[in-house]
Amino acid sequence: MIEKVEVRTVSGSLLTLQLDDASNGYAVADIDGLDPVKATIVSSSFAEMDGSQYLSSRREERNITFRIGFEPNYASMSVRSLRNNLYKFFIPKSYVKLRFYMIDGLIVEISGRVESFEAPLFTQDPIANISVLCFDPDFIETTPIIVNGNTVATTTEFNIDYEGTTDTGFVFVLNVNRTLSAFTIYHHPPDGSLQLFDFAASLLAGDVVTISTVSGAKKVTRTRSGSSTSLLYAKSPQSTWLELQNGSNGLRVYATGAAIPFTITYNDRYGGL
Repeated sequence: MIEKVEVRTVSGSLLTLQLDDASNGYAVADIDGLDPVKATIVSSSFAEMDGSQYLSSRREERNITFRIGFEPNYASMSVRSLRNNLYKFFIPKSYVKLRFYMIDGLIVEISGRVESFEAPLFTQDPIANISVLCFDPDFIETTPIIVNGNTVATTTEFNIDYEGTTDTGFVFVLNVNRTLSAFTIYHHPPDGSLQLFDFAASLLAGDVVTISTVSGAKKVTRTRSGSSTSLLYAKSPQSTWLELQNGSNGLRVYATGAAIPFTITYNDRYGGL
């Protein structure tokens, strides 16, 4: 259940839509497009084989629509002033960030572009119909989760219980405290498979290695003496950009020698509310 929605523009302007309170002149009649989006599944058929074979799948963009009624008090606000104020946040093609507050305490964000704003002038019950296209369909929890750990020279794993409903990348930061030439991140996702990320490059004490597996922001960098350099070449071509899956994820960062501290930071992602 949604408690309220915040709308923020690129300039930082904020509009709060309280679902059970229309004192600011806006009564949220409906919000649609919060369910999991449709997936496009690609398959291929072959001669003399019944059915077809699965090839790939992808989820489509999300279309969130609002129906917002106007509740003027006519002393300090009119229907016209309320409509014009909404234009500041929902003018077509503008960028907006939507933050949803759930009654159970969960707070998630999603961003998109305003597709349309329709608010007929000549009607007895004025209402605005607004459409926002979100190209990344996931709702992302606003509070990041940070896991601290150390490299091991054994097979000992630690678990991350990921509560999100769609896969999420993470930011891995290794604070190098000695010379190191290679390390490997092993990942046992809930589906029982084994994935790994191999890194091989010369590192010195004081270096900071950052590996981001977040979709749209993937990178491998090394920071040395305040200067950051891309080390994408240090990633083995056979390596996987690791992503946490819903459930218990077993992880192990293997490196020979003494333990080296690291952090893993991620945000829960939800395919629907």
